[in-house]
Amino acid sequence: MVKHTKGWKTRSAGRFGVRYGRNIRKRVADIEEKMHEKHKCTQCGFSSVRRIGTGIWKCRKCGHTFAGGTYLPTTSIGETVSRSVKRAIAQRERDAAMEV
Repeated sequence: MVKHTKGWKTRSAGRFGVRYGRNIRKRVADIEEKMHEKHKCTQCGFSSVRRIGTGIWKCRKCGHTFAGGTYLPTTSIGETVSRSVKRAIAQRERDAAMEV
């Protein structure tokens, strides 16, 4: 006989029942947990950023609204691009300082 344990194993993907397979339901539940937690605001620094819609994020404290990833406010590609832009700006400043 199968021993039943206490508690729920289905998390937020329990609404799918037995459909779609265990791994997909687990992935959906993981993504939804990350999406629904509070994220840090880039303007004020408080952990009060919530998702308004697909890719739209808003800070509840300062009201800053910005575009981000579908499920997270920042994406790995966005972070890479911002590092490249910062590096290019720093290089331009160094070049301007050398010319003077």
